Amino acid sequence: MNKLIRSLIVLAASTAGATALLAQPALKLITVDMARAYDNYYKTEEGNAKFREAEQKANEQVEELNKQGQTLVDEYKELVEQSKSAMLTPEARTKAEADSQKKLEDIQRKQNDVQNFRVNTQRSLQQRMKVQRDLLLEEITKVVNDLAKARGATLVIDKAGPTLFGISSVLYSDPAYDITDEVLAAINRDRPPAAAAAAPSPAATPFTVPNVGGQPAKSEPKKP
Repeated sequence: MNKLIRSLIVLAASTAGATALLAQPALKLITVDMARAYDNYYKTEEGNAKFREAEQKANEQVEELNKQGQTLVDEYKELVEQSKSAMLTPEARTKAEADSQKKLEDIQRKQNDVQNFRVNTQRSLQQRMKVQRDLLLEEITKVVNDLAKARGATLVIDKAGPTLFGISSVLYSDPAYDITDEVLAAINRDRPPAAAAAAPSPAATPFTVPNVGGQPAKSEPKKP
């Protein structure tokens, strides 16, 4: 009797397990190239255009700072020449020497200003790009999820990124299961008319601190 009961329990458990397996939905995979979707999203192109515009303005500001620095360099060189001139009085040469040292300090401060501006601007632009990328990827991901649900997918795999071995995470996928084109069509549905691209500005030309290995000539003492 006990043996019969145990057999019935095992049969019931097996039947329940088989029923649970049959009740699970069949696995349906879908692939998407998130990098391609991001790069070809019109909002990405708009954001990159604004980024290039901000970068251009920053270069123009750097160029203006460099021009100011070059003016200081020219003034410094003129003062150095004056401090060496035999046509000036010793007092005038001494004053020119002191003024040249002050001008050199101004040049070094200006160079630091340029360097700090470059670093801060670069950091700000990088942060701006990260915020843009995160927001747009969130939008694209929502579209991917909606399309995947509409197709009845149970799993979506991004085939864009490489693995630790430097190869694609998806070695093969049937194009029929790739929804990248559908994603692009959906996210670019409201794309505005394209505007003409602005020409990039030339790179800023840096100024350099003069070589001060040799100090300006000392003024000669007055002859009695």
